[in-house]
Amino acid sequence: MQYRVYPFRNIRRLQDEVSRVEFPAVNVFVNQDGVIITAELPGVRSEDLDILTHRDSVTLSGERHTETEEAQGYHRRERGRGRFVRTVSLPFVVDPNKVAADLVNGVLTLDLPRAEEDKPKRINVKASKEAGHG
Repeated sequence: MQYRVYPFRNIRRLQDEVSRVEFPAVNVFVNQDGVIITAELPGVRSEDLDILTHRDSVTLSGERHTETEEAQGYHRRERGRGRFVRTVSLPFVVDPNKVAADLVNGVLTLDLPRAEEDKPKRINVKASKEAGHG
């Protein structure tokens, strides 16, 4: 009985895993007042998209449909389809009641305001006379 040995099979599998890009690709902008996230979602309709916030994270999930019928066949297919889930950790807690989401031309923009209770508070220091000084 003959067995074929593929010594580089595991290396190739590792390369595929490392080079796989997470979908959707996101940019995260941060300032003192909140976070703005932009996500590339070509082929995703707003009704196929769910957005969940929980304290200091946001999760995007949904489904991307194909643009053409499978029966037509592909010469090359690089754009994936199907379900996706992407969770983004945030640098602070956001207020879920003030989150705004817009999907325009395949780009999702999320405006996630920082929760008031998570914003830094300035503490005023009172000067007092100490016994024996002054």
